[in-house]
Amino acid sequence: MKKLTIATRVSDLALWQAYHIKTRVETSFPDVEVTLNKIVSNGDKVLDKPLALIGGKGHFTKELEDEMLAGNADIAVHSLKDVPTYMPEGLELAAVTQRQDQSDVFLSHTYKTLEDLPQGAVVGTTSLRRRMQLLQKRPDLKVKDLRGNVNTRLRKLAEGQYDAIILAWIGLNRLDLLKDIPFTQKLSLDMMIPPMGQAALGIEIVSDNPLAREIAASLKDKDTFLCTQIERDFISKIGAGCSAPVACNAVVKGENIVFRTMIGFPDGTHISEEKVIVKMSESANLGTSLAEKMIKNGALELLKDAEKIAFKDEMPQRI
Repeated sequence: MKKLTIATRVSDLALWQAYHIKTRVETSFPDVEVTLNKIVSNGDKVLDKPLALIGGKGHFTKELEDEMLAGNADIAVHSLKDVPTYMPEGLELAAVTQRQDQSDVFLSHTYKTLEDLPQGAVVGTTSLRRRMQLLQKRPDLKVKDLRGNVNTRLRKLAEGQYDAIILAWIGLNRLDLLKDIPFTQKLSLDMMIPPMGQAALGIEIVSDNPLAREIAASLKDKDTFLCTQIERDFISKIGAGCSAPVACNAVVKGENIVFRTMIGFPDGTHISEEKVIVKMSESANLGTSLAEKMIKNGALELLKDAEKIAFKDEMPQRI
């Protein structure tokens, strides 16, 4: 019996993802015994401040990668949106699973839709990307920081600390939590552009492990891998970190790729956005080329200025 160890975070959603991949592997490879190496990541430990203030990248991946490099795991299952665009030597992103619904969702116990929120309503999110897009559309709203795991966030909403919150639809659906919210509104991709990699799982492997490579190949979805690589190329080229409000999303439409990007200030001003449609056969360098176009139009200066004002109340030394 061959053995495969999957490194995973211990959050409810991360464990759902890891067990989902475990089942798929055991179904496709009945001669492989799969075990989980459950790890508490830095991003799961620090829950009292926005991720952008923790410092560095890979808040949810570093500890898993350390276990792989130490020989204690063969692959890691990540939410792809958490995976930095670089890999440590000896590891690689070998596969991306088929992407599910990428939408963000509006949740409230009082108001049916985002449009129904009264002036000055309090909306919870820690995402600079969501903050930027919310305030672009509704500058009258008060956007308040929201940390904690999914259940903690939903509890804070139920307690009335927020009039509404915005989360990723996919995680709530996988954990069957949407049924407990009185009012939900799925936000279209034109209304709220997702982050790089949302709703796809990244399969990171130890490069010199042939079994891990074979298993990763069986999990790979070609179209999702193409779209998410475009997104990752864009983020890599433009150098956007977690202190920058950036959205980018590529989707397949027939024989074409539709790629949306947005950069701006966290307060919803100084927005630079693009939407391009190209043939799939001509999309290999789309992420890099669109980043270069936006850089030529001042994106790097915009990002630098956006980072200076991000979380200025929490980080006065960065004003």
